Amino acid sequence: MSARTGMPRTPIERVAGVTLAVVAALVALFLIAPLLAILPLSVSDGQFLVYPIRGFSLRWFETFFASERWALAIRNSFAIGATAASIATVLGTLAAIGLARANFRGKKFVTAVLLSPLIVPIVIYAVGLYFFFARMGLTQTYTGIVLAHAALGSPFVVVTVGAALANFDHTLMRAASGLGASPLVAFRRVMLPIVLPGVLTGALFAFAASFDEVVTVIFLAAPQQRTIPREMFSGIRENISPVIAAASVVMIVTAVLLVATVEWLRRRSLRARQQAG
Repeated sequence: MSARTGMPRTPIERVAGVTLAVVAALVALFLIAPLLAILPLSVSDGQFLVYPIRGFSLRWFETFFASERWALAIRNSFAIGATAASIATVLGTLAAIGLARANFRGKKFVTAVLLSPLIVPIVIYAVGLYFFFARMGLTQTYTGIVLAHAALGSPFVVVTVGAALANFDHTLMRAASGLGASPLVAFRRVMLPIVLPGVLTGALFAFAASFDEVVTVIFLAAPQQRTIPREMFSGIRENISPVIAAASVVMIVTAVLLVATVEWLRRRSLRARQQAG
């Protein structure tokens, strides 16, 4: 039966549906296959990343979590990612509100500038930041890495909060102002609860962008500021060990949790709109 018309599906429609499902499955397999290939290597008892696997062991996960180098990389990745995401969330939310409420000449240009970190090649961005931060003494510092990652994450916040504000009724803010609420109180009690799912989604994307980033860390970080991606890059270049596969699994699990959280926020926001409607 056709979902739209309720009429029986024709043979051509059935063939088209099956073909679309097969193509979608092949595309999904193409995207997921590299991730599935790394999982068995993380529990291999061999000394190298090779197939076939002769036996299984969890010793590489034990090495990953017990090693001081990897422990430092884990702490740095989460600390830098959380700090950068916090800065990106504040700045991106303010920028999205300003773009949604104001009409001025050059608005499209300002929007393009705010979203440019999504478009500019990361190597060019990292090289430019290196020369800029070198003059300011911010290379080989946590501050420089956090600022670089905050700039990379803020466009995600601008996009998600901007999408949430597209359905926001700005007369609510004028009504709150008419009742004596200050702009800050009106934002905190009226606007923020409505756009909060977009803000949290943008924050998660900003954290993921920082957690997965390696190029700017290579250019800006000192040896003691290594992150998980940088440690993996160094390990591949110096000594290909299954510990890298274990680190990859940890990053995959983190990414899956972030995606699941984003999907939960999306469904919650959708239910809230349906209840409000």
